[in-house]
Amino acid sequence: MSEVLSRRTERRTRQRAANRTAILEAARRVAAREGAGELSLRAVAGEAGYAPASVYEYFRNRAELVLALAAEDMGGLARSLREPAPGTLALAAKTALDAMRGSGALPAAIATLEGGDAPPEAERLFNGKLIAALTAFAEAAGRTPKTREEQADVLLAAAAVTGLAVLARAGRLKTLGLEESVLLERLDKRFTPPLP
Repeated sequence: MSEVLSRRTERRTRQRAANRTAILEAARRVAAREGAGELSLRAVAGEAGYAPASVYEYFRNRAELVLALAAEDMGGLARSLREPAPGTLALAAKTALDAMRGSGALPAAIATLEGGDAPPEAERLFNGKLIAALTAFAEAAGRTPKTREEQADVLLAAAAVTGLAVLARAGRLKTLGLEESVLLERLDKRFTPPLP
């Protein structure tokens, strides 16, 4: 009897995971059309073919859904950075910039976190993925920060790359007449410590 119950529980767990994935995929499609900042659970439910109330079984509110999308993007960024290591900050920054340029969920997540209505579990998941992405960024840049100051430098470099991604996404780099590759080289020079 316990084997039957075990299989039933496993099947239910797999189905819940599949439903959650379907909702996230629908959210990504809605975000691509309307912008992640404009996501609504009702629109996502319609896109996924679910009743709006059933989406609440997986995500308590819009904030949790946005943070789940952003956490997935952060996980993808960390994986990209762990592929054959770039070795320099400029190459790691280029990899990060390419990954972030396509994410509308990251800017929406920042606004969501500012709003303070995210469930604590969703915020912890996002923070964990953020730390993993920052760690992968540091490693891909050939750094292993040991001091708080070195950690701060990695965070500042990542913040600069994030800002560049926002400007590039909005078309502002072209408007300002600046080239991404030149800016990444300058960033590398600023954050690479001089040889002793």
